[in-house]
Amino acid sequence: MLFTDLYTYSLVGLGALFFCTGTIGLLRFPDSLSRLHALTKADNLGLGLVVIGLLPQTHWPLGAMKLIAVWLLAVLASTTVGQMVGEAIRRGVPFR
Repeated sequence: MLFTDLYTYSLVGLGALFFCTGTIGLLRFPDSLSRLHALTKADNLGLGLVVIGLLPQTHWPLGAMKLIAVWLLAVLASTTVGQMVGEAIRRGVPFR
C-alpha cells in the first residue's frame, strides 16, 4: 500500500465523518439556525477534506484544478444559500 493511498483513505474517511456529524446536527438541533450552522460548517469541512484527500490520486493538473473548482463552487453556493435561508428565518418565513 502506498503512502498516497493511506493519505487518501484517511482524509476521505475523516471527511465522511464530518458529513455524518453534520447530518446528526441537522437531525438533532432544536431550531433552524442551529441546524443550518451545523450542516454548512460540517459539509464545507467534510468536502474540503475529501478534495484534499483525492488530490494526490489525480494524474493531471487539470484533474486537480477541477476538484478544487468543485470545492470552491460548493463553498460559494453553501455560503450564499446559508445567508438566504438565515435571512428568511430572521424575517419569519415559515419552514416546514
